[in-house]
Amino acid sequence: MQVKRMTKVVKEGKQLHFRAIVVVGDKQGQVGVAVGKAKEVIAALQKSAVDARKNIITVPMTKYLTFPPRSEGDYGAAKVMLRPASPGTGVIAGGAVRIVLEMAGVENALGKQLGSKNALNNARAAVVAVQKIRQFRDVAHERGIPMEELWK
Repeated sequence: MQVKRMTKVVKEGKQLHFRAIVVVGDKQGQVGVAVGKAKEVIAALQKSAVDARKNIITVPMTKYLTFPPRSEGDYGAAKVMLRPASPGTGVIAGGAVRIVLEMAGVENALGKQLGSKNALNNARAAVVAVQKIRQFRDVAHERGIPMEELWK
């Protein structure tokens, strides 16, 4: 998703490091976000990819490849709002939120980044928002009522 060059000033001069933010997903409801740092780009990418595979979460989706209710998540100063969309809408979101949703396999959704413009914090906020989503059947099961009772 992003590779940044970072420098550290020491007595001998400037030390160059790289930070890589990676989003991995199978486009079938699994997605993970991680960051890795190293002195070379390839090593940073490998570290972050391995870490992202360790932190995979499941995205609940409907048959229209969107999520059931509206959800909001925040991480640091970044806030993300996710809303379901009708079939054929596509993913209408910017930056990190779009990448996270597309890698998860969501095809119809609306997303909005509120607050921070930091790519890493927005990606993590999108993951938090996805984790807050609960399916209707889970809510009905928790309450001990049939699904039809939810809409009365």
